[in-house]
Amino acid sequence: MSRLLSVFIPMLVLIFLASIACVIAYLIGNFINGVPINKVISITTQILLVACIYPAMRYLKLTTNDLGFNRPPVFFKQMGQGFILGFITLIPVFLLLYSLQINVIDETQQWTVTHLLTQLIVSLLLALLISLLEEPLFRGLLLSAYNKNTTTVRAIFISAIYYAALHFLTTKKTISVTNTDLIDTFKLLLVALNNLFNPAILSAFCALLMVGLFLGLLRVRENAGLGVCIGCHTAWVWQIKVSKAFFNTNSESPYLYLVSAYDGVIGPLVSVWLLFVILGYWFYRRFLKASQERA
Repeated sequence: MSRLLSVFIPMLVLIFLASIACVIAYLIGNFINGVPINKVISITTQILLVACIYPAMRYLKLTTNDLGFNRPPVFFKQMGQGFILGFITLIPVFLLLYSLQINVIDETQQWTVTHLLTQLIVSLLLALLISLLEEPLFRGLLLSAYNKNTTTVRAIFISAIYYAALHFLTTKKTISVTNTDLIDTFKLLLVALNNLFNPAILSAFCALLMVGLFLGLLRVRENAGLGVCIGCHTAWVWQIKVSKAFFNTNSESPYLYLVSAYDGVIGPLVSVWLLFVILGYWFYRRFLKASQERA
């Protein structure tokens, strides 16, 4: 029973931090008119989650090595390796989306060298920032904590579920604090929590779950440093942002069901492709083990 209850601890912590973020957002809204309260709550919650990594490490008696951090030269080398892996594993998806005309070139773009380089660099920096925030939390702290107290498979699944869920713990609804009370910011939190049960997110949730499983498998089974996961994650996000910058989703495509409304990329196609990659990895490991036993 205690193990079952431990699965919900991160959710309780998340709700607690999001509640603090609601109060902070309300106070900020009283000083800055027109600030989008929903976005302030979301960003503040993410900052608080990252800020909790070190105290949680101390409480759980985890070291930076347990989280997957290595010496800077090794860490940066692993990031490069992970970036190459991420590019190779996701580029087939984009090629298929283009060939099926699900993604079509945005003809309104200014196709100049300066504009192209700016989009590529800005997208890369944003992707790196996202990965540096998410990977230490999910494939670092969360995965390492559960891996110490439960089976590896269960630890990978739990971290992957939380990783996927956090992407949908949000709402587009916002409020103005001018004529509202503090309780109204908490109503936004309830709307965000309720969004997790929205059936419309199912295809995107499954795809992000597969992403979490792939990165968790990479981190634990291959004993890859966190740098590999950060690099891989960065390459994926970078490709998605570049695709969104230069391509539009063709709403008339008969294959539109392969992507979701989440970002025009994540969806059933990504789920099936990553499942294929994971199964391929599993068969490869079985073959390698059988070869070693015969030898």
